[in-house]
Amino acid sequence: MKIEMIDKFDLAILYALQRDGRLSNAELANRVGLSAAPCWRRVRALEEGGYIVGYRAELDRRKIGLGVLAFVRVDAERNTGDATRQLEAAITRLPEVISCHYISGNGTFELQVVAEDLDSFSRFALQSLINLPNVKDLQTSFSLGEVKAAGPLPLGHLGSGETATGR
Repeated sequence: MKIEMIDKFDLAILYALQRDGRLSNAELANRVGLSAAPCWRRVRALEEGGYIVGYRAELDRRKIGLGVLAFVRVDAERNTGDATRQLEAAITRLPEVISCHYISGNGTFELQVVAEDLDSFSRFALQSLINLPNVKDLQTSFSLGEVKAAGPLPLGHLGSGETATGR
């Protein structure tokens, strides 16, 4: 089943699952005002349509010993197709890089990198990041504290004001 248009039930499902991906189908159906079978079919359609791309546990990086969060701007030597693909492939193999984006302006990529402490980040930058293929320069900023991190996506533009509040 392909989703052609998001309706208020689909939107309610997306809101609920973004806030708690561990909801049982029965709990989810109750929250969104559907019976279990139609709710399950809608969730499957949202998954198959690519609206829901996965489920995972969100970990507190500090509690597992990753106290440093760095934002690293990578400037590539050449921005040709082959050189960029090589750099992309190398970046995706680094578990310390938790996010990578193409950016406009100065630089080619913006990375989010986690490390245990400043010494381990420094070793990683000097042994891994600077030696990636086609890297010309690195510029790093460190997070001094998180105000908001990886929150749910805003969905208000998909539906009416009533469902935009998550109710």
